[in-house]
Amino acid sequence: MTRPAAGDRLRVLHLIKGFDVGGAERIISLLVQVGDRERFDYAVAHALAGADGLAGPVRAAGVAVHDLGAAGQWDLRWVARLRRLLRDGGFDVLHVHLPYTAGLGRIAAWSLGPGRRPRVVHTQHNMWSRTEWPTRLLSGATWWMDDADLAVAESVKADLPPLLARRTEVVLHGVDRREVSVEAATAVRGELGVKVGEVLVVTVANLRREKAYEVLLEAARRLVDEGLPVRFAAVGHGPLEQEVRALHRRLGLGERFRLLGLRTDVAEILAAADVFTLASHHEGFPLSVMEALGAGVPVVATRVGELPAVVRDGVDGILVPPGDRDALAAALRTVVADEGRRRAMTVAARDGGARFDIRAASQRLEGLYATIGRPPPDRRHGWIWKLRPGERRRRHFRRSAWRYPRA
Repeated sequence: MTRPAAGDRLRVLHLIKGFDVGGAERIISLLVQVGDRERFDYAVAHALAGADGLAGPVRAAGVAVHDLGAAGQWDLRWVARLRRLLRDGGFDVLHVHLPYTAGLGRIAAWSLGPGRRPRVVHTQHNMWSRTEWPTRLLSGATWWMDDADLAVAESVKADLPPLLARRTEVVLHGVDRREVSVEAATAVRGELGVKVGEVLVVTVANLRREKAYEVLLEAARRLVDEGLPVRFAAVGHGPLEQEVRALHRRLGLGERFRLLGLRTDVAEILAAADVFTLASHHEGFPLSVMEALGAGVPVVATRVGELPAVVRDGVDGILVPPGDRDALAAALRTVVADEGRRRAMTVAARDGGARFDIRAASQRLEGLYATIGRPPPDRRHGWIWKLRPGERRRRHFRRSAWRYPRA
């Protein structure tokens, strides 16, 4: 079949702050790669200059990635560049992710005026209460501009202010459950220096305060001191990199805990792992846990966010209280030292991993895109500018017609 011209397909632009390795970023990368390219023409835009660690495979799949060139969070010139991109690119849908880019992206889209603005879809990935207050204020003040509001988990939706939660639906975003060859997994274990008989524990989490690397590193030190045959590897980068590396040096973990930084071969690293761990103080619905279970890797994680609904405690993983170094070390010790239990959890994780498939989320989102469709001359929104701001918001949240159609 001949692929339709771009003009015959619905044009969708995903917008995010940076396009490096992170949960929301990897979701976008997967969505645009598995989407129906016969019906939709996808592109990605990121605000921060050079933050394009995931751009390579996305571009290789034929999806355009636009760097909007912001030198930092306070460099707002990227908003004008986004407006030009939306105007010249003829996008039908702008799908915004994360509060910072959601707030400013909505303003850029709406500034195009009736009949030219794209429909705006927003996905809330993280806990609202954990967002910095200026960003929360910006996003909350512009939320009414959305045509559709989504959350990645029930706990994320429940954390929203009631007015916003009522107009938000949950879409479970999954992972690409592709098979990784034994040779690729073996090569990763060789790269990490994993010896025969050793257990490889992997985490995928950016170096941020909420990921609790101080808890994980200290728990790892305890297992190493006990002489257990275990090695750790962490994928991720972020603002606490120097602090985390300094703690790593103070604890003397050396090659027993490898900080790998930014990697694009997460699937191969997970396939090489025997155990996955996540020590977070708080979470929404972490993609990395879905990826681990989808790869058949048992999980040791904290009992936060949506994790109790994802990890079957005692079946395909173990959950512990957040911030508890002793409990995390004990759970890791159990899985590392007890090979029989680890094998049983591996089988359970592999069997249950079918719950998470990015293609189901992609189909649901594409149903939504097709429903809200290409905006006509703005009969839906044009009247609203005649109202005072307070009345705009009251009518916006009062009218059931403003809630987006079910996908």
